[in-house]
Amino acid sequence: MKFCKKYEEYMQTQDQKKLPCVGFRNLKKILKRCRRDMTHSQKLLQGQPSLVVDDSSHNSSATCIHPCHVCDGSFFPSLTKEMSMVVGCFNECAQRVLDVHLATGFRKYFLWCSDKSQRNHGALIQEGKDLVGYTIINAIAMPKILKKYDKIHDTKQGQAFRSQVQSMHMEILRSPWLYELIAFHINLSDRKGTMGKDSEIFEGFGIIFNDGKLLFSCDLSHAVKLEIDLTCSICLETFFDPVCLTCGHIFCFICACKSGSVTIVDGLKATHPATKCPLCRETRVYHGSLHLDELNILLSRSCPEYWEERLQTERAERIRQSKEHWEAQSRAFLGI
Repeated sequence: MKFCKKYEEYMQTQDQKKLPCVGFRNLKKILKRCRRDMTHSQKLLQGQPSLVVDDSSHNSSATCIHPCHVCDGSFFPSLTKEMSMVVGCFNECAQRVLDVHLATGFRKYFLWCSDKSQRNHGALIQEGKDLVGYTIINAIAMPKILKKYDKIHDTKQGQAFRSQVQSMHMEILRSPWLYELIAFHINLSDRKGTMGKDSEIFEGFGIIFNDGKLLFSCDLSHAVKLEIDLTCSICLETFFDPVCLTCGHIFCFICACKSGSVTIVDGLKATHPATKCPLCRETRVYHGSLHLDELNILLSRSCPEYWEERLQTERAERIRQSKEHWEAQSRAFLGI
């Protein structure tokens, strides 16, 4: 079965959830129209009449010149819009699932009362699994259509577009909510002791060492493998209380506060908008940062000895910073 048909059948099963998708048929029509126009132009150059060109008569192996106004004017804008909607919808749905799961106290009671569907924890877990499946098929869909584009145009513009998508934070496999969902299901499976039965979409999971680095590896399908470097690029240690900036880079919370020139009491929202990410140098990435709570739990269970040692160190540092902060606040209040 061709992937286009498989993708459409999958999205039809998700119709009731009203999830956005990549318009495979529309994008392929744009590429066919491109080849049709190219064939028409070639015949005109050869002096042959070509008022109507039949789709079945054109050479399917022909390539289109680049840049191409037919494709570039509609293909990339359409794909960008669709991928933005897919990633935005996934992040929103994953955030809702994890918010309900991690909520405590009055907030948990409020969420439980406001939506009857959230009272069923099993349904919440299944929704999380469905979202991971939605991620996998869309992660496969984008390279497929871009490969088709490069084949027709005999260029590497599709590969360049994938890099551009990553810089625009529309790469669904780079979403921190995906990391959290995977960690959520692995943590849940470990607690229940059902890792083998309950995680068919999380095959090949493991925290491994590679070239001295700790990696979180997970085979989401035969075509999609996710690997996350668990080493903080600031302290060069395994993540502790990790936070993900909006640019997609992950750091320890204290390390992120240091790079943002703020204290842990003030938090990352107190950083100046012009403060840059230590890695990509992008600005305005601290205010929307996300605490990776489920990944934090997974790391604490995977590296218990290291975690306990790091916990003692972090507590001492937090106490020191908190003490300095409140002493400074007291001196300012008294005018000293």
